Amino acid sequence: MTIFSRRGAMALMMVAGLGACTNGIGNGYPGSSADKIDARVARTIDRMHQEFPTTRELTEKSAGMLVMPLITEASLGYGGGYGRGALVINGEIVDYYSTTFASVGLQIGAQQYAHTLFFMTQEALEEFRSSQGWAAGGDIEYALPSGGEAMRAETTTALSEVVAYVFGQAGIKFGASLEGAKYTRIIP
Repeated sequence: MTIFSRRGAMALMMVAGLGACTNGIGNGYPGSSADKIDARVARTIDRMHQEFPTTRELTEKSAGMLVMPLITEASLGYGGGYGRGALVINGEIVDYYSTTFASVGLQIGAQQYAHTLFFMTQEALEEFRSSQGWAAGGDIEYALPSGGEAMRAETTTALSEVVAYVFGQAGIKFGASLEGAKYTRIIP
């Protein structure tokens, strides 16, 4: 006879919830891994520009952008997440990246979301590309979709070298922070 502890039951619910949640961006593409990432990145950019029009201005002003179409995150005291995406410069995919992160604390839940890092200066883009594993820290400015989106996007581009845009959240966990996330170049 197997008896589940509360922690075991919560973990089972999280796994079931994570399997059920989808942000509608990262599903169902045939072909190679690079083809899948390419298709997801294109779909994510289109969706971002349609749903949040001020991101078009960020795209035009940026030296490049890292598009992560699907980040999957889960936690039960300890948490972690993973996703894959691509670096886009002048409308072309130039490199592929994965992101991983871990956390610990009073947390529970599972979610999926997309995010785009806009590199607003050539120096910030070059620093990202030349690193062996770039770690996102407190120097990222968040431009979260909200009623003040237009003002926020304009303000952040004037003050920040890297702007993060997090959107498409689905799941049962609240909040999304990229602090502590590590981005590594991959070959899909």
